[in-house]
Amino acid sequence: MRLSIPQPLPELVESKFTAAEASKTLIFSATDVCVIRTTAGIPFQLRYCPALAKKPKSQNDDPQSTPKKKFDPFETPPEDLFIADLPGPDPANASHILVLNKYPVIRDHVILATKQNKPQTHLLESDDLAATYAVLREWDEQKTSATGAGSSAGGRMFAFFNSGEHSGASQPHRHIQFLPVERMSEGGQTAGWDLLVDQIVAAGQDSKDSKDFLNNPALPFAHFASRLPPNPSPAELHAVYASLYTRALEFVKKHIASAPQSASFTLHSTENGDAAISYNMAMTRDALVIAPRRSGGDVLKGSDGEELEMVELNGTMLGGTLMVKAQEQWDLLRKDERVLTRLLESVGLPWGKGEGEKQ
Repeated sequence: MRLSIPQPLPELVESKFTAAEASKTLIFSATDVCVIRTTAGIPFQLRYCPALAKKPKSQNDDPQSTPKKKFDPFETPPEDLFIADLPGPDPANASHILVLNKYPVIRDHVILATKQNKPQTHLLESDDLAATYAVLREWDEQKTSATGAGSSAGGRMFAFFNSGEHSGASQPHRHIQFLPVERMSEGGQTAGWDLLVDQIVAAGQDSKDSKDFLNNPALPFAHFASRLPPNPSPAELHAVYASLYTRALEFVKKHIASAPQSASFTLHSTENGDAAISYNMAMTRDALVIAPRRSGGDVLKGSDGEELEMVELNGTMLGGTLMVKAQEQWDLLRKDERVLTRLLESVGLPWGKGEGEKQ
């Protein structure tokens, strides 16, 4: 799939973002950023955004309110947030739309949503993956062309997808999100940080029982990665995705079978076409990664044992970044690397013997 849009994608996104921010259609929240590490030394960005803790609760979040149809931000997005129909430009033939995130903490955060309201909990289709790759390629090629092939000022996109109740997903209308990697490095002390997808592939090892996927045993949660061929076809993309999802599903089944005491963690019903597991997917032009999830977040405990607010993680964890809204969380995660490791272990699944870990 190739995009047909009126101007280079980075230029289009940046101009729309600036205009939407000026009109206050888009609310950008700045964050403090630093780099923290797991006990194995893997770097993660930690973002602190107290402004989001003050965000008013919507009526849909109030259990005492009268039930209303959940608002779909992708059904008729405001013109200020709308970027393009894809592959474009004819809306009647579009499979997806590209819009700005209304409440970003990283500039130029964009969202690819299906034109029709398809479920976020269903498996991705070939055209979803083809459109995702097309956005990644368009951004990369245009940024490289604008800055020069050898320039360090060039840009890449990081794509992520949240599916299932434990994945950090918040909208039921199918959508995949994108963050410019160079924007992720702005706003704080980020020296020593690299995109986690890149780290997984660079340090990845073939699985103990299969060469179908790569994993980095130093990460405290199960994940399944594969390098992508240059300019993959929609069928090739879907084959990689389906293979990694199948491996993740098999891993979850083994985990449940080996831990019957964890009765609260079960497979999702597939009766309505939903995927059997919660998971996050991440994609760059070079690789695709899937990580199964068993929890949307975890409650941190202070040094005195007092419980703090829950820290929630979504697919940005596969980019090597997470965000907190409270000072106590920010301080604790910066102080003790064991806290980050335990958090990642709690939201993902631990590696079992014979798969993923070094023996």
